[in-house]
Amino acid sequence: MKTLLRPAITLFMLLSAITGIVYPVAVTGIAQAVFPDTAAGSLLVRGGKPVGSTLIGQNFAEQRYFWGRPSATSPQPYNGITSGGSNQGPLNPALVAAARERIETLKAVDPGNQLPIPADLVTASASGLDPHISPAAARYQVARVAAARKLPPEQVAALIDVHTEGRQWGLFGEPRVNVLLLNLTLDDQQGK
Repeated sequence: MKTLLRPAITLFMLLSAITGIVYPVAVTGIAQAVFPDTAAGSLLVRGGKPVGSTLIGQNFAEQRYFWGRPSATSPQPYNGITSGGSNQGPLNPALVAAARERIETLKAVDPGNQLPIPADLVTASASGLDPHISPAAARYQVARVAAARKLPPEQVAALIDVHTEGRQWGLFGEPRVNVLLLNLTLDDQQGK
């Protein structure tokens, strides 16, 4: 029995050290050397304080900010601990009711807006933490944001063009706008 137990314990300890210490330290070290910004969580720092991450959406509710995609996390929006979609199908009455409520909210805060409401402003992403919206969703909000900030709509629309990211490697995904970066640029322009 001793001849079987000793090699098993030795192998267990060796594999635990490799998979629990050596491998994570090596992967983290390589990631920090090759992709230092991404490995650190893509945090944006202003005035020595982190203000957010370019990878995780934030809850912007004020009229002067562009609003991101609704978060499916609850009870707190954009909570990384509870990340995940709602798992509600397109025929689920709860999903339809939530989308209708979001449409009514958008119409109430900008009653003169006659543009079609993009789907990504009324439906949550699969992770519930999406930091991006479509360029159409950003353009839908131009009039509200420009009025709240007392800026010409053309100036606000031009910022959307500047912050529109193309497809990844020119192939994957759709054009998108990072809401946090766009809002920080607006704040910077107005000295806030």
